[in-house]
Amino acid sequence: MQTKIAPFLWFDDNAEAAMNFYVSVFPDSRVGAVSRYGDEGLGPKGVVITASCLLNGQEFILLNGGPRFKFTEAVSFLIHCDDQREVDHYWDALIAGGGAPSQCGWLKDKFGLSWQVVPRVLSELMSDTDRAKAGRVMQALLKMTKIDVAELHRAHAGR
Repeated sequence: MQTKIAPFLWFDDNAEAAMNFYVSVFPDSRVGAVSRYGDEGLGPKGVVITASCLLNGQEFILLNGGPRFKFTEAVSFLIHCDDQREVDHYWDALIAGGGAPSQCGWLKDKFGLSWQVVPRVLSELMSDTDRAKAGRVMQALLKMTKIDVAELHRAHAGR
């Protein structure tokens, strides 16, 4: 399951819960190798040290590293969605249980990790050579938390 480059995520003490949560959210996902503390006394016996998982084809490594470092919005994961149904699925799943919405399709999940839930059509609409259409899309986007695909199309059309 090793890819050349894999995100390595530092959690306080809930890497296993995060891994199981993410595997439940993304299709074609699975748990990979999990290493746990043993009798050596470096951590509570049986608790995950590192865990790997494949999330929709992308390998992630999770570490229970303690409270020293926290996630920030400086790093986020972009989810390209094919339609509103996918936007709704990922948005609702990732915000559930204590996540927080932000602006323009950004959110933090219950573990504090930032995600961007974005329909693929946004890039197309934003890069329209008709800058007035693209500008209306940007203005509509700036008013959104979860992205509304139909509203983006209405803005693009000038309605």
